[in-house]
Amino acid sequence: MSCSSSSGSDEDDEGFDAYRKGGYHAVRIGDQFSGGRYIAQRKLGWGQFSTVWLAYDTRTSSYVALKIQKSAQQFAQAALHEIELLQAAADGDPANTKCVVRLIDDFKHAGPNGQHFCMVLEFLGDSLLRLIRYNHYKGMELNKVREICKCILTGLDYLHRELRMIHSDLKPENILLCSSIDPAKDPVRSGVTPILEKPEGNQNGTATLNLIEKKLKR
Repeated sequence: MSCSSSSGSDEDDEGFDAYRKGGYHAVRIGDQFSGGRYIAQRKLGWGQFSTVWLAYDTRTSSYVALKIQKSAQQFAQAALHEIELLQAAADGDPANTKCVVRLIDDFKHAGPNGQHFCMVLEFLGDSLLRLIRYNHYKGMELNKVREICKCILTGLDYLHRELRMIHSDLKPENILLCSSIDPAKDPVRSGVTPILEKPEGNQNGTATLNLIEKKLKR
């Protein structure tokens, strides 16, 4: 699991209003990023600053989390700051043992709504909040609680003591497990074949995108 500020909301729909100049970038399943290296597979979540997508890295043949920031200046500045912090955390932990989500790559992507900073992060699982809800708020076994607390404290100690950083947004939705609760939703454990081209027809994210496009044309 990982202490992270990159996880999205557990709600399925971020709405349409922020898909405008300065706002979100509309993504279709099969869309390519960074010269075709990353291919969007499905949406993982969203936040007030960004949407997060499961993507396939064609260079390493692995799955990653692709975070696409809103394009307005204040969101771009926030992205630059986050990239700086995540890069420092990655540089100080080459063995990736400190329980802090790992930044793999970053780049800009031009779209109809502007220039979007994008961060490529290691693909992790569900949030702690989703696990709490999965257990119907009835708590967990003590050994699991100890394991979760150990990982959280390992990450915080690394950030605070070694990097002199303060995690100012620590909450269950920003703590990610190493894998998905449902194996069928884990692209590695489920053995699903990655999408390398845009699907034909009105499938998955395409339906949502069509609604977004209609909304923007009004």
